[in-house]
Amino acid sequence: MAEKGIIHIVDDEPIIHEVLSQLLTSEGYEVELSSSGEEALQKHSSQAYDVILLDLLMPGLDGIEVLKGIKKMDPHAVIIIITAYASVESAIAAMKMGAYDYIQKPFKHDELLLTIARALEHKSLQDENIRLKDELIRRFGFENIIGKSKPMLKIFELIKATAPTRSTILIQGESGTGKELVARAIHQHSYRRNFPFIVVNSGSLPPDLLESHLFGHVKGAFTGAVSQKKGLFEEADRGSIFFDEISTINLETQAKLLRVMQDKEFMRLGGTKTIKVDTRIIAATNTDLEELIAQKSFRQDLFYRLNVIKIELPPLRERKEDIALLVKHFIDLYSRENKKNIEGVTEDIMEILESYDWPGNVRELENLIERAIVLTKSKLITRNSLPPFLLVYQPKGEALSAEEGKDLAFKEQTQMYQKKIILNALRRAKGVQKKAAKSLGLKPTTLNEMIKRLKIDLES
Repeated sequence: MAEKGIIHIVDDEPIIHEVLSQLLTSEGYEVELSSSGEEALQKHSSQAYDVILLDLLMPGLDGIEVLKGIKKMDPHAVIIIITAYASVESAIAAMKMGAYDYIQKPFKHDELLLTIARALEHKSLQDENIRLKDELIRRFGFENIIGKSKPMLKIFELIKATAPTRSTILIQGESGTGKELVARAIHQHSYRRNFPFIVVNSGSLPPDLLESHLFGHVKGAFTGAVSQKKGLFEEADRGSIFFDEISTINLETQAKLLRVMQDKEFMRLGGTKTIKVDTRIIAATNTDLEELIAQKSFRQDLFYRLNVIKIELPPLRERKEDIALLVKHFIDLYSRENKKNIEGVTEDIMEILESYDWPGNVRELENLIERAIVLTKSKLITRNSLPPFLLVYQPKGEALSAEEGKDLAFKEQTQMYQKKIILNALRRAKGVQKKAAKSLGLKPTTLNEMIKRLKIDLES
């Protein structure tokens, strides 16, 4: 391949071939010549070119048909139309169909060379964009969703099965289990992958601002609406929109969201024009939506619309066989980022990591490994790089150590053991007693009585 690129000249006039060949080869380009549309399409079926100079008026297949044929084979082909003055309208029509630019006969050499240089720059940026998209597909395929456990293998199969469909997806799981990663993987494995993936942080905005973000607004819709603005649904047209923690959306906005899901249309705030969109909705929640329905804080009809396909992500404590894989993944990732050569963790550290219940799930493990990488000065992560709370952690169900049980009566040992179990459950439930009680198989009132009797300090 020539250093500056291969230019394919498609024109039925020999004089054009001669002039352009001399000009472009003298500038360091490699040149390929075709005298007809049929010949050009045949060559394109087996060869890629950096830029195509395409004449509009040719016998047989004209330039428009050749343009269509090339774009069908290679949607990213960079084509410059060569046209006479009388065919400028056709050249503009060709640009609407995907041509990069056009140049009129008779053209100046400097003008043509400048147009080709710009086209090559455009192709370079386009190729880089494609490379980045391929990197996104690689990154959010399954590489960042790590696991070999049965629950995770089932999740991978669900992603593969549901991604190519149009169905709405509801992802349930505790905070830190990777709900957004799963949503991105679904988008990247769908036919919508070349269109936007928009994330809506449902709980971070007040209701009126959330509606403006979702549906957009017209000028003057409210104080401060000085111009018309597109909403996230319009931005996500033909792509996917991901509602992170959909349970936080208020009932009024839920009703409007339901209408978009049913009718595929909406109106901007303050507007009268109906806007149609084709957007796939993926929603995530760490709460029980059916409980919220019972409390009248979530619409049942919206739940049914969302709950077409449910993906339930297991907490890390239920797939502890994945911890070693995740640790290796995060050590590799953050070693590269911090320009360190960390090889792993010591055996006793891995035992601690596999024993801990990880109330913050994969996100907590990731943060802990990143911290350890920053602090570690040796090739292995040791106890010195772990936070103190983890070093004194004793997993649920583990007996008291000999030292802890020393000189303690049976009743005192039993109370200490109960206290550890309750504290671990409260830590996993982030202090929510009702949730902790459910995980322990206790009534909330019973747990509350035990907390008082064992004098458990909830603030600490």
